[in-house]
Amino acid sequence: MWDDAFPSFLIGLREGLEAGLIVSVLVATLVRAGARSRLPQVWTGVLAAIALSMSFGAVLTFTAASLSATAQEAFGGTLSIVAVAFVTAMVFWMRRSARGFAGEIKEKVTEALAMGAGVLVLTSFLAVGREGLETALFLWTTARAANESAGPLTGAGIGLVLAAALCWGLYRRVLRINLTRFFTATGVVLIVIAAGVLGYGLRDLQEGTVLPGGTAYAFDLSGSVDGGAWYSALLQGVLNLTPAMTWLQVAGYAGYLAVVMTLFVRGVRGVRGTREQSGAGVPARAGAGAGADEAVAGGKRADAPPAVPSVTPPAAPPPTAERPAAPPSAPTTATTRRPAWLIPVAVVVVPALLAGLVVTLSHPKPAAGETVAVSETDCGRGFTAPEPGRQDFLMHNTGNQTSEVYLIDPSSNAVYGEIEGLAPGTTRDLVATVAGGTYAWRCVPADGRAVTSKAVRVGGATGAHAVVPVSERDLAAPLKAYRAYVDRGLATLVTQTRKLSDDIRAGRLGTARADWLTAHRTYASLGAAYGTFEYFDQKIDGRPDGLPGGVHDRDFTGFLRIEYGLWHGEPTSQLKGLAQQLAEDSAGLRKAFPHQDFDSSDLPLRAHEILENTLQFELTGDTDQGSGTGLATADANLAGTRELLVVLKPLLTTRAPRLLPTIDADIARLQKLLDSAHHGTGWTPVDRLDRTAKARLDGATGQLLEDLSPVPDLLEVRKSA
Repeated sequence: MWDDAFPSFLIGLREGLEAGLIVSVLVATLVRAGARSRLPQVWTGVLAAIALSMSFGAVLTFTAASLSATAQEAFGGTLSIVAVAFVTAMVFWMRRSARGFAGEIKEKVTEALAMGAGVLVLTSFLAVGREGLETALFLWTTARAANESAGPLTGAGIGLVLAAALCWGLYRRVLRINLTRFFTATGVVLIVIAAGVLGYGLRDLQEGTVLPGGTAYAFDLSGSVDGGAWYSALLQGVLNLTPAMTWLQVAGYAGYLAVVMTLFVRGVRGVRGTREQSGAGVPARAGAGAGADEAVAGGKRADAPPAVPSVTPPAAPPPTAERPAAPPSAPTTATTRRPAWLIPVAVVVVPALLAGLVVTLSHPKPAAGETVAVSETDCGRGFTAPEPGRQDFLMHNTGNQTSEVYLIDPSSNAVYGEIEGLAPGTTRDLVATVAGGTYAWRCVPADGRAVTSKAVRVGGATGAHAVVPVSERDLAAPLKAYRAYVDRGLATLVTQTRKLSDDIRAGRLGTARADWLTAHRTYASLGAAYGTFEYFDQKIDGRPDGLPGGVHDRDFTGFLRIEYGLWHGEPTSQLKGLAQQLAEDSAGLRKAFPHQDFDSSDLPLRAHEILENTLQFELTGDTDQGSGTGLATADANLAGTRELLVVLKPLLTTRAPRLLPTIDADIARLQKLLDSAHHGTGWTPVDRLDRTAKARLDGATGQLLEDLSPVPDLLEVRKSA
């Protein structure tokens, strides 16, 4: 998370400091001018700017979410380019303006004081709002590049808090900072980060088919570089350098860095040269046009209230200057005062309402669709070519059988949307995104042949996401390969459980503990076949949950019961019968397995469920009966998941080519964390992990589960006949 947090931390610190300095100068000018009563107007403008910035971030987030996958890439890439432009302009502007920063703001405040309350609110709003909008845009871009929001938001939050603390210290003259040097140093780092954002944005535009060259790679090190290693995460999180980059990405990255960094460095040297020529030997005087950096270092005047230095207060106006007294003959009229809370509430509510309106308009309700008939003889009656966009089809089963309904591309059988188990006489919504292409309905009754409707053509650009269906024939080869893997594992298990039984019978309990772990890991690595093992799984690896006698219940047998006895000092006489039974059950399972019904659709489901159970049981210590080897079992479960993905790889590669590299990086990250808990023949018990290590382990497992979650949908067997 922290590698993703650094760029946002830096932008939060810089933008926060800029906005904070503006507010500090505004406040200082008003205080010195004797106009403290106008301070609420400044804070109202600041509040409005914050509300607008947060609303802008919400609009970006929810607007992008309503787009198709291709459009999201194009939208994100475009905004990445815009963010780079804003950051670049900000870096050069602050380098140029840092020295006269306070004087410029003071002039604007002085003008606002003379023009009224509304202008002062507008001045603070515009000054802070610009920084807020830039921050929101850059944060959205970095969060999208990182594929998560926790790191970027945390980094930005820390940067903003630190910026607020620095501004308070400068206002109170507790701190002294050379702002020119600060903005120069952070500007160099931001240019490097912006180059990475530009490269990422160009890649998004290529994937969104806006720019060409999406498959023209300058290099591809994904096969030799560990994507889950710390250095890979650091380079990708901070610099957006990935193991594989196209020629356009490399050209954009290197070209931007070379041109912009050269101009920035030359500009810094030019500013320094000008300072040396014009100010050599002349000490800067606070309040006489000196730069903000020198002024901040000045001493505190005893006769002035705390304020940001270099701000010369305007002469205090006479008491009557701000509000002339009414003539004595003027009648006194009662004035109605607005509640003090009205304007602050309004400046927060109005941007939020506008953002909600924009989000609502960007998420239009699916076009109220036509009612489409579903039956075993007439599928798709009432279906006409819809308009492109999100459509709400009302599927009404007019037949006598429960049916599955698919919206398909008839040329490839790719599925755009589906309803399972549509009962007779019922109507359900099917919402799908329609783009340019050919569409038809396929109805598959519970007892009968599939019926496909007449195809319709929708004009416009392509881009709707569809899943190419998988048949049982497609899964036949992976199933055969996995069955062979399980058969070999069961043969090994039989040998290992017999050795465990012999050790316990001979009283070699120390050796039995090591053999127990070896055998248990072998069984745990066969996770995708558990549903096939029928009652053998409960006998071999059942938990005591729900048994009347708990761990001492007569029906509690297998690995976990023996684990309890071995690590709780039970005598050999109590364990040898349990060990003999485990060996017999293992042999019985091996004999029965070739004749057991192994549903091919179990393979995609288990790709996610194995580690889901690991997170629920092993990583919580729920299954630990005293050995403290939950992480060893988790390691075996990970090995089983990896083996399962090997046999599913051909099907996944053709349907989601970018998914497996991501999953491989997740597996490598989780494997590294598990290896760090393995010491020789021992494993760190889950309950002895420190909080950070446990959080990392849970986080890596959760991320892997999230990336594995599309596998069951991608490889679901859908009826076609």
